[in-house]
Order: sequence, then C-alpha cells, then structure tokens
Amino acid sequence: MSDHPLDPSTLLNGEAPRLTLHANLKPASGLDRFQPAGFPEIGHVIYDAPRPDNSVQKVCIVDSAASMANHLETVCLASEHSLDLVDELTGMPYVECRTDDGWPDVTEDTTGPKRLVVTTLSEGHRLASTYFLNGRLVKNSKPNERRFGDLLRAEFGIPDLGKKSHPLPAQWWTVFTTIFRYDPNSLVHGVLFPAMGIKLPRMLTAHLEAFGVSRVRSSGVKFDKLGKTSSGQPIFSVDEETASEIVATFVIDLALLRSFGREDRGLNGAQKEFLLALALWKIESLLRGPFRYRSNCDLELDELRVHGREEPVDLPDIDIKSVVGKAGFCDSPVTQVYWPANDLFRAGADEQEEGSDSDDEQDAQG
Repeated sequence: MSDHPLDPSTLLNGEAPRLTLHANLKPASGLDRFQPAGFPEIGHVIYDAPRPDNSVQKVCIVDSAASMANHLETVCLASEHSLDLVDELTGMPYVECRTDDGWPDVTEDTTGPKRLVVTTLSEGHRLASTYFLNGRLVKNSKPNERRFGDLLRAEFGIPDLGKKSHPLPAQWWTVFTTIFRYDPNSLVHGVLFPAMGIKLPRMLTAHLEAFGVSRVRSSGVKFDKLGKTSSGQPIFSVDEETASEIVATFVIDLALLRSFGREDRGLNGAQKEFLLALALWKIESLLRGPFRYRSNCDLELDELRVHGREEPVDLPDIDIKSVVGKAGFCDSPVTQVYWPANDLFRAGADEQEEGSDSDDEQDAQG
C-alpha cells in the first residue's frame, strides 16, 4: 500500500508532526437515535460550541479519549468475553496477571499461575498497573520471588531514589525499548510510572463527538410481579440523542513516535513502523464494520477523511501480521506474573451505589 495516503512507511519518513483522521459515522440499521456515554448525576455531556459565523452549535461528547482508548484496545481481543489476542496479532508482546485456581478452596493442585485475571490490553493502567508491577515473575510455570516492577526498573536503568526517581536523558532510549519489548501497546496509548518519573503521553488519541444534537427523552418501567426485589416497580428515565453529524477523530502523534528512536538508539525503523501500523490497524478494525460503543450506540462508518483534505479516503489495508513478524519480537512474547489468590481476592462491602456505573472510563491516561 506504498501509494496509499495512510502508508505507515511514508508517514513515518515524512515531516508531518501528526496525522488526523475524521470518520463520519451513522447509526446502524437505519436508526437516527444513539446513546452517548453517561455519568452519574451528570448524564450526557452537551456543550455550546461557538462557530465562525457567531452561531452556537450543540455538541455532545459521545465517548471521551479514555473511553475511545478502551474501544481501540478491545479490537485486539478475540471477543468481548476473551482476553486472547486476535490471530493477526499473534506474536505481539503483552503481560498477563495470573492467580491460583479454585479460590477460596485453593489446594496444592490448584495453586500457581493458572487462572488468567487481566492483561496489559484489558487493564486501564496497562504496563504500569499494580496488577503487573507487584506481581511475581513466572518462569517455567513457576512463580519466583522477583517482582515484575523490580525487573522493569532494572532494565530501565533507573536508580531507586524514592519520589525523586527519574530517567536521565540517555536512559530514555532504554525506557522505550524495554516498554516495547514487554508491551508495545503501552507506547501507543500512553503509560505512567509515577514512582519512576516516567510519563509517556498517547501516541494515538481519539474522541467521538456528535454535532447539532437534540435530546430524546423517554422512560421505562421495571415490573416485579412477584415482589421479590427491594426496588418495587420503579419508573426510570431514558435519554438518547439525535444529531446532524457524528464524527470520530483520531490523532496520531508522528513527532512523538519518531522521538522513540534516533540513529542506533531507542527503537529502530521497523519497530516504529510497527507502532504506527498497529495504530492504523486499530482504527481500521474499529471502523471496518458496525461497532457497538454501548448497548444503544451501534455506529458504522459513512466516510473517512484526512484532516485538511476534502476528498474521502479508503480505509488502509494493513497487513499487521506481516508487520508483527518484522518487528523483531522474541519467540516467547507473553510475560506472566503471579498473585496468590488470597492476596488478590478479598471479600468486602461494595462501595459503589446501585446504578452508578459509568461507561468504559477505566483508561488511565487523561
């Protein structure tokens, strides 16, 4: 696809500081209503946006940058109920957190890193999550006493100075290559290690907004004919939106990507090309067919444009499997860490009130 405007090699070797894509979406199945993200006591976020002709347009935040990052990581997984990678990404490194099987009745036969809990593709803080940093490294299916966070610090080359810890300028190259070795996805969506003074912003930022919105208010009722629940028969409100335009915006920071390697330091050309191809593949996978951002928000692509160009562009056909093979990953790309089940699972009272769930906002990077 070397002649395609979204060719990774051409973009990487160019001088543009960023690539911005605008995807016009529409509700699938011919519907005109959709459900934006909602928040407790706030509901849907709608604001007045000033326009050049001094008019004001109603704009709704359908999904935030954090929520869109979660959606873009979802496409890497085989299904919404599985933490396995899709076949095309086989060979891409990531980290698994595992624990004992059979909790709370853990026996000698069920102890060890048997049950998968989360991975760096499903946990909001990615590689910097406590699930991984405080987990014990697994080798030959056996956990040892060394924690993954200690391994990362050693490979970063950062001395432990407590709150004053930070990489020296020459150590950033090692930071980039180490993160790439264990979880390149963290370089795409950003990662924060506060205790080591490392904060990497998003290379790929996305958000989803609707323009010219109008709220559609309706209601529902819950029937409890046998009277077996405490809620009785409540009537509740339901809010949806209509809009003249729904646009997903994707911004790839090409300047940041180029900064991950220089000459023989940091990431090489093939590794940086992998990160860019992965970002484009994620966008392609999200837009290729209807994607349900939530139950009543099933959207499909109408038109894709590069910012600054009037003519539409086709989705790139990224051969991500081939790019994975050229990135130089090791033969054992999945790192496992272990938590004893009794430390990981602790029964306690639920602090979250009923009905206070928010939509897909666990992403760590703001």
